[in-house]
Amino acid sequence: MMHREPTSGLRLNAGTVEDVAVMAPAQALEDRLRPFVGSRVPGVAAAVVTAEGIRAAAGAGLADIASGATASTSMVCPWFSMTKIATATTAMRFVDRGELDLDEPIIGHVPQLERLTPAGRARRITARHLLTHSAGLSNPIPVSWIHPADQPGPDPDAFLDGLLAKHPKLRFEPGARSSYSNLGTLTLGTALARLAGKPYTHIVQDELLAPLGMTRTGFSYAPEVLPDAATGYHARWSPMRALLPRWVIGPPAGRWISFNRFLLDGSAYGGLVGPAEDAARFLRMHLRDGELDGTRILQPETAARMREITAPGKRFDLGLGWFRPANARDADPPFVEHVGGGAGFFNVIRIYPSEGVGIAVMGNATKYDIDGVAALALDGP
Repeated sequence: MMHREPTSGLRLNAGTVEDVAVMAPAQALEDRLRPFVGSRVPGVAAAVVTAEGIRAAAGAGLADIASGATASTSMVCPWFSMTKIATATTAMRFVDRGELDLDEPIIGHVPQLERLTPAGRARRITARHLLTHSAGLSNPIPVSWIHPADQPGPDPDAFLDGLLAKHPKLRFEPGARSSYSNLGTLTLGTALARLAGKPYTHIVQDELLAPLGMTRTGFSYAPEVLPDAATGYHARWSPMRALLPRWVIGPPAGRWISFNRFLLDGSAYGGLVGPAEDAARFLRMHLRDGELDGTRILQPETAARMREITAPGKRFDLGLGWFRPANARDADPPFVEHVGGGAGFFNVIRIYPSEGVGIAVMGNATKYDIDGVAALALDGP
């Protein structure tokens, strides 16, 4: 793993007045990140963005303890459930083109839903229900839904078939309330693949990653990004390690246990892998109401509609992809976000609409004060 200077995520050649102007807020952000690293998380990276560009981008701590590689916004991490907002954005592109109706039953595109009970409820599930996590689907713990990064994952259709067979009972009438479900996003990914006639991963590449210039993000550890791949860590004595497949447990590193590199089964709910600098491009597109560098991904009204929180839930209140923690309903200023957490990593992309600012955060520990890091977006330059 390549050693990098703490602010290397900027990729600037110092020396010009413009470089100095950009590096100053980056240094300030790095200084603010430092209190969060060490015993709390080995390394963390953040990019603060506005519609106009990147306000500041920096990393602090270590991307890999053994090699001493420093954390930066170019370190590559699993997105985990942050992938869901990419899936939602892709789905809304289909809606904009008239290829997907938010309120039409989705069962015609996902025949696996026929196995759900009660059957009447299953036939009423729509794309809107899947996007707002209000379809009533179960949410089994996905702790073992992983495979080694150098091996192929399961067939997506077979994977969804197996999960729905094990968890066929709908918990409530679709639309009655919101309850987070990985199965819902997997179902939506299958619907998109059927509509497009190609794999979900190819759809996201063609519809989102390539148009946005997110060249270092994908659904695998491509050879060109491996030198920047961060190592995930978890508290060494945590009982969680007993739930994970033994092959994923790597060498200890002080108070941490490391994880061998892995990918998630089921790409649509959590399979992306990439750096915070690419996530910042995605975030800027949403801050710009669906457009970036002259490329329109979403219609302005669609991007705005995605930020509207319409489905209350016990833990999260949902919109069409973005959500807000239920305990942050009265946050001032208000925000919408999507987190992505799992074994060894915890990430978030957050938008403060009234402030016109957002932040992409990636850190290589299962748990740390990610809310504290995300709030740095409000600190200004």
